[in-house]
Amino acid sequence: MGIVNQDNITDVVIASLGKHGDITDRQREIMTSLIKHMHGFVKDVKLQHSEFLEACFYLERAGKLCNENRQEFILLADIIGVEVLVDMMTNPVDGNTSESTVLGPFYRENPPVLPKGASTIQKHYENEETAYYEGYVRDAQGNGIPGVIMDVWEDAPNGIYENLDPDQPEYNLRGRFETDENGHYAFIAVRPVPYPIPEDETAGELLRFMGHHPNRPGHMHFIISKDGYRPLITQIYDADSEWLENDSVFAVKESLIGKFMPANAEHGTDLHFQHNFVLQDEAAVSSVAAE
Repeated sequence: MGIVNQDNITDVVIASLGKHGDITDRQREIMTSLIKHMHGFVKDVKLQHSEFLEACFYLERAGKLCNENRQEFILLADIIGVEVLVDMMTNPVDGNTSESTVLGPFYRENPPVLPKGASTIQKHYENEETAYYEGYVRDAQGNGIPGVIMDVWEDAPNGIYENLDPDQPEYNLRGRFETDENGHYAFIAVRPVPYPIPEDETAGELLRFMGHHPNRPGHMHFIISKDGYRPLITQIYDADSEWLENDSVFAVKESLIGKFMPANAEHGTDLHFQHNFVLQDEAAVSSVAAE
């Protein structure tokens, strides 16, 4: 029945799914749940038409902000904890495999490919602390995995990512590295500093509406991948950083916190940071998904 009232509108919309075009079972599942929850939200808060229009104009403004340097919708999803929840559901921890966390809105594809032990630093700052990062990428049985591609990026000592800062060189503090025959990786970068996520425009509006702060603890981003293994998107946090207990995007996990130590002379940096990663075999992931 297409004639609607406040009591039957949800059922009428759900009943329309797939009536005039083919949809998959997954599409039906997603849309049914979305409609139920959206209608339930509208009824729960008694949403007024002026508030509905304000939300539409808000999303319009967010869309206009999206470009190759800023993905506003990912940022908004981070602020309300949606991306980290999706990530946890997509990448459940199995055994001793490393935990993932959010990609974030500032990733750039195709950073420079650098040799093991090279530096990502293209611009220096007075307050910087250089750091030698190293560790092993292993499988669930503890074997080092050679040929793993590790994509890394971080904010500069001024708290700004390179793609948001016209005063930084292209791809500053970004790079791709490969593990050696033992699964060992190494590179030089800086100690990441806490920074506020963009609080202008729609991200700032949402933060202020929530009464929340914009700050993130210092962290290094990693994308770790090799054929045959589940890709790992994660961040490693500075144990001595502010905001670990109150991250603005709710992405900190206990296993992802590490300690910077004074470096030895052989490292040629101020600090030394060690962290190992464990990747899950793709066959194991497929087996769990099939159960």
